[in-house]
Amino acid sequence: MTNKYQTVLPTGILAGIAATLLVLGANAQSSFASVLYAASALPILVAGLGWGNRAAIVGVVTAAVLGALLVSPLFALAMAVFTLIPAGWLSHLANLARPASELGGPDNLMAWYPISDILLHLCGLVTVAVIALGVVIGYGPELTGQMVDAMTEALKSQEPAFTPDPAGMEQTKAMIVLMLPLVQGGIWVMLLFAAFYIAVRIVSRSGRALRPREDMPSALRMNRHAIFIFLAGILLTFVGGVPAMIGAVICGTFGAGFLMAGFASIHFRSQGKDWRVPVLVLCYLASMLLLPAIAILVLGLSDTRRTIALTPVRSSANPDENKN
Repeated sequence: MTNKYQTVLPTGILAGIAATLLVLGANAQSSFASVLYAASALPILVAGLGWGNRAAIVGVVTAAVLGALLVSPLFALAMAVFTLIPAGWLSHLANLARPASELGGPDNLMAWYPISDILLHLCGLVTVAVIALGVVIGYGPELTGQMVDAMTEALKSQEPAFTPDPAGMEQTKAMIVLMLPLVQGGIWVMLLFAAFYIAVRIVSRSGRALRPREDMPSALRMNRHAIFIFLAGILLTFVGGVPAMIGAVICGTFGAGFLMAGFASIHFRSQGKDWRVPVLVLCYLASMLLLPAIAILVLGLSDTRRTIALTPVRSSANPDENKN
């Protein structure tokens, strides 16, 4: 146990260096930028899940310092807000545990923070991060209008006969201003949760996991309170202006959470069935279309619950574990 604590500092430093290199790689390679940005959360998650909060904090601070020195303080701040801090917070939540007796369970078991609540926190963090990004870059109808006009001009240069309809252009601009934050928020939630899932598997195989590995098909659901937040986001999109853009972000982030919960429900319901593989393949392919994706999202909305993992009480407590 002493050796484990002695490795916290170097582990955190290595995690921070790895995270910084991945972000720098994302800036250099635009083709896989989103994947590399999300992958930068993986070292922090592994450090936090395997070595505790101190290692995650050291990793975040190391990455922020390196980002500020190698690029700029603004770059370091963006890296920390969008990827590293959410990763450290997720690992912190995953390590939270309390005696099951406090929840009405047996005295000899520990209850771990539910996956549904971890996903709820992730959706909230990404929502705040995307809104902050929009404020910084001045996102709005003017910016998206310039983007649409630039794409139109590019099309005209390739097809001189192309003459867009003015009314159609205005509808396109109005749609883009809401679709971009919705899609960006949803993709970012799914990528960060994928990084969390991979980190859990890595740490579990290494034998250093503080939290027991759970069956994701049965555990991955959204908290029922997220339904009200998602509904509020939908209503805001009809208000117009800045509230509509904020509502689009909420719809994207929390919609992605319900979409993943819907897929997890399908995985759970199909366990042990002969038709499992073809149905799963069909569902994933069909989800690329709007209506099937909405159907899977509705399935996630209809199956909200909090599954709490229980494990025997350890003989020696870990200082990095906290009670929730």
